[in-house]
Amino acid sequence: MTNHWVMDYETMANCFVAVFEHYKTDEQKIFVIHEKTNDFNDFITFLEKNISNKERHISYNGLGFDAQITEYMLAAKDEWSEYNAKEITYEVYKLAQHVINKQSSREWLDYYEYNMQIPQLDVFKLNHWDNAAKRSSLKWIQFSMRWKNLQDMPLHHGDPIYKKEDLDMIIDYCINDVNSTKEIFKRSIDQIKLRKSLTTEYKINLYNASEPKISKELFLYFLTKKTGWKKTDIKYSSTQRSTIDVSKILLPYIKFNNKQLIELLDKFKSKIIDPSKTKGGFNASIKFHGVKTDFGLGGIHGARSSGIYKTNEDMMIMSSDVTSFYPNLAIRNKWSPAHLPKEAFCEQYEWFFNERVKIPKSDIRNYVYKIILNSTYGLSNDKYSFLYDPQFTMQITINGQLSLLMLYEMIMDKIPGSIPLMQNTDGLETLIPKKYKEKYLEICKEWEDITSLNLEHDSYRKLILADVNNYIAVHDWKRVERDEYNKLKENPHNLIKQEKGNFYHSKVKCKGRFEFQNLPLHKNPSNLIVPQALYHYFLNDVTPEKYIENNKNIFDYCIGKKIKGNWKFEKRWIDKEYKTEDLQKTIRYYVSNQGCKIVKVNKGDGREIQTDSGKWLLTLFNAYEKKEWSKYNINDKYYLNSIYTEIENIAGPKTKQIKLF
Repeated sequence: MTNHWVMDYETMANCFVAVFEHYKTDEQKIFVIHEKTNDFNDFITFLEKNISNKERHISYNGLGFDAQITEYMLAAKDEWSEYNAKEITYEVYKLAQHVINKQSSREWLDYYEYNMQIPQLDVFKLNHWDNAAKRSSLKWIQFSMRWKNLQDMPLHHGDPIYKKEDLDMIIDYCINDVNSTKEIFKRSIDQIKLRKSLTTEYKINLYNASEPKISKELFLYFLTKKTGWKKTDIKYSSTQRSTIDVSKILLPYIKFNNKQLIELLDKFKSKIIDPSKTKGGFNASIKFHGVKTDFGLGGIHGARSSGIYKTNEDMMIMSSDVTSFYPNLAIRNKWSPAHLPKEAFCEQYEWFFNERVKIPKSDIRNYVYKIILNSTYGLSNDKYSFLYDPQFTMQITINGQLSLLMLYEMIMDKIPGSIPLMQNTDGLETLIPKKYKEKYLEICKEWEDITSLNLEHDSYRKLILADVNNYIAVHDWKRVERDEYNKLKENPHNLIKQEKGNFYHSKVKCKGRFEFQNLPLHKNPSNLIVPQALYHYFLNDVTPEKYIENNKNIFDYCIGKKIKGNWKFEKRWIDKEYKTEDLQKTIRYYVSNQGCKIVKVNKGDGREIQTDSGKWLLTLFNAYEKKEWSKYNINDKYYLNSIYTEIENIAGPKTKQIKLF
């Protein structure tokens, strides 16, 4: 059996711990270097066996830390074999601080993936949790995947370890991190198989590549094939711009009839963009047909006031999205980053789109081409990418939102009684009289002819709308075969029904704070009881009280918080006398009838912020403990308050108010 190892290191002032667990079995290897134990030679022998057998190390941020320590220790093995444990741990601790300081100051690390002796698989990197928008520590991912032991390092790394119980505690902590990393590895297995397949096919090491990096590397690969240029000639190229004149990049078909929209277009035309300051570089709002719609350099966003909008005998909700909107804007208009050969870029980009259309979704290439199509737009605004040309980005985003606004105006002008509900980046939702459905589709076809883009249409039975980023959309019933119906029936959150021997399914899309299923691990899954109860209230007429009474999953009630910088969490409670206790940087808790307060305290100026203000008391739950349900002592009123606040925001105050306090 192939051996690969999930691993983690702890580098303390006078102690080094290395834990390895086989990626498929429970076999463990634990190495300790401490004043009374020196496993250095055994540890080096194990690493050398990894090298000779081409065994991979699987880690969380291993490329940035653990693998750096590995390479340093392998390089120093002959010299250090003569050292005692105290000398080795001193050197390792110095190395660890050196690596941490380099990371903190964003300097290049000493060892790159390509010259590491032991191949690495870093689940932190491949999941792109090193990206600013998704940045997540292992502790946060432990919270997100409901890990039983959410434990921070129990001792400060600079404190020397003398007691056996402290050493055992560090080893247990390291084992816990390895076990949770192994769970992330299992959950990432499809992504890992994808990267293995791409690495084999294209002879490019993509094992630790994020999706944008896969896109960048493969687009580069295909462009070099198409142009005959050297990889380095393309890889280190870009287009730097000091300004972008919006009037010169607008598509000629962008036109409006409404005075307010014409004024908005003129405002865009007069804009000179500073590419270094695109965030917040342009803001405009209009109120068009009762909907406040916002514009920027990113996209269009607008929604009607919160409420429940339904299809009835006379009206229907139409939803229309532009097919691969941003990629197709570039493809249809022959746009490319200015430093790249225009014809080659456009042909290659269009090839990815056309090939993806031909290939079934079950084929791995479909997903790969999707990554390339979607990431290219973002990479064109990344100054470290060979696709960098901010004008290419602005051409897409500005023309995109104005093109969509044209469709919005056309529908409002030509369909009497139409009511706009939402406009968001690549599509819109509109309530229209049913008798005008064909007219609606004709207008959409006219827009497609003008723009050379394609629209995909659907219809909703119901839209439960809080705002443009937070809603539940319930699609019309669609007939399915018995086999698919039986599969759908296994998930209680699917809407299904049987009528006259036929089987039907209604797809439900939950967005923003209404999401609760299959959340990406970097997202915050706190208080999932709330969106779950809202789902069943609005779709299945289950009262929040009934849902909470029946939900006995303690993790659905848990809340996660993380802290950084010069702040700390402090627990405060009364047990005969007033007590305080400093907490770890990532915490998990739930709201209970009895318990403590948790306060965020600035260690510099003493500022304090309660995690849950008011009278609410909390129970820390960093370590899972199974109890009889009543023993958790959950404060149902807190969760009901959150649920009913959301219901009333959408549906208005209830005639009969529940007494929550």
